Amino acid sequence: MTDREVRRDVRARRAGAVARDIAPAARATAYRQMVNPYAPLRVFSDDQVEHIHQCALAILEDSGIRVLLPQARDYYSDAGALVDSEEFMVRIGRDIVARALASAPSVVRIAAGDPARNVVIGGRNVAVVPVSGPPNVSDRIRGKRAGTLADYEDFVRLSQHFDVIHILGPSVEPLDVAPNLRHLLTVQAQLTLSDKVPFVFSRGTPQVCDSFEMIRLARGLSEEQFRGGVHCYTNINTNSPRQLDVPMSQGIIDFAREGQLAVITPFTLAGAMAPITVAGALTLAHAEALAGITLAQLVRPGAPVVYGGFTSNVDMRSGSPAFGTPEYAKAAFGTGQLARHVGLPWRSSNATASNVADEQAAYESAMSLLGAFMGGCNVLIHGAGWLEGGLTASLEKFILDVEQLQMYAEMFQPLLASDEDLGLDAIAGTPPGGHFFSTPHTLARYRDAFYVPLVSDWRNYGQWVESGSLTAGERATEIWQRTLAQFTAPPRDAAATAAMEAFVHRRSAQGGAAPVS
Repeated sequence: MTDREVRRDVRARRAGAVARDIAPAARATAYRQMVNPYAPLRVFSDDQVEHIHQCALAILEDSGIRVLLPQARDYYSDAGALVDSEEFMVRIGRDIVARALASAPSVVRIAAGDPARNVVIGGRNVAVVPVSGPPNVSDRIRGKRAGTLADYEDFVRLSQHFDVIHILGPSVEPLDVAPNLRHLLTVQAQLTLSDKVPFVFSRGTPQVCDSFEMIRLARGLSEEQFRGGVHCYTNINTNSPRQLDVPMSQGIIDFAREGQLAVITPFTLAGAMAPITVAGALTLAHAEALAGITLAQLVRPGAPVVYGGFTSNVDMRSGSPAFGTPEYAKAAFGTGQLARHVGLPWRSSNATASNVADEQAAYESAMSLLGAFMGGCNVLIHGAGWLEGGLTASLEKFILDVEQLQMYAEMFQPLLASDEDLGLDAIAGTPPGGHFFSTPHTLARYRDAFYVPLVSDWRNYGQWVESGSLTAGERATEIWQRTLAQFTAPPRDAAATAAMEAFVHRRSAQGGAAPVS
């Protein structure tokens, strides 16, 4: 085979892999269990981390946090915290926080519908969650619009298809479904279209109980089996600065009581809901996270929790949130240090303030992912599809983000598994000034040697023009359209599914459950 023929064959095989829009089987399997081998980057010294921790404890002890749910205040009071029932303020002693941190697990194992999809959170493990919660959806074909149940289901299908997405998220809010029924139909979509770990909104005990029952029915679990393992998760946001509202407090209690995972995440924007300095914003966020984590442990010692981080800055000219900034990345590094300091898994995000899937969206997401992955995060929420500061879920952005996620998954793969990876025979057998295209070492490996691009087009300009001159966004459109058209739901137990669907029908006829505000 001539050199030209070798190059042509390599290009043809890679083009075939791109057309299939999937990585080789070995790579796809590796994507299901991502482990980050790199030491996390640091922005604080150990002494500085300890100082921030002590300052956060002082905030909780001296200034306190407002807790709007009476039941939550009772848990704090029973543990010895000072509670002002008129102002709803709770002052939590550092000894109470220390006991809570001692009981919180450092590693959480979540059971999915398919055991091959089980997720481990903690250590160097990384689990990715797609975009979560925007009210709007957008794509190049239909533009921006209010989210619907059909859009929600499409994001579940995409999340199920790509192995680099490990856990489901609330994707887009289905505004065409009444709030009292929305939890039933969204959980049903997750349980019928996917076998990955489902998400449950914390919008009041009745909705949470409905959702838990649906998971038990669909998975064939008794109440004891459900409470004995982790089968779903929620995200809890504090109302920065220093407040836990009613539904979030109730969510912590509901999930802790049943042994399900709560990702407790202060949403601190430096200069707006937090001090304008990154260090000050992280100190406030740390205090709020500790307050929520403590509540979970007071309800049920050992309840699974994740230390959430979502600190960024605002554009001080407009007051608008900014994401993917240098401050965002540094805040991520610092949050990771604080989470590891208290021995808990850490959640970060892939965020951008861009309004469309353009160059700004790409570089802000690249900066966000740098902060998250190189900061050592264990859970990445909004991993694929986030736009407009969280107001829009984009189908093209979902695909473009999956490309970046797969690239990080490849970065996490070892470079040197054996001496054969060094290619010493190939080096010795190739004359000076020669090439390695046709060496046995290359020909035995070239199909899987390098990352196969999902969206990226690595051909030269002439080949790109000949192939249709598609941009990355246009290729992303083709990929999500083809993925949805070819989607097949995973197999599921017919009797269990029927029982779950009968429950949804019955609860819908009863009026469902209104969310708590």
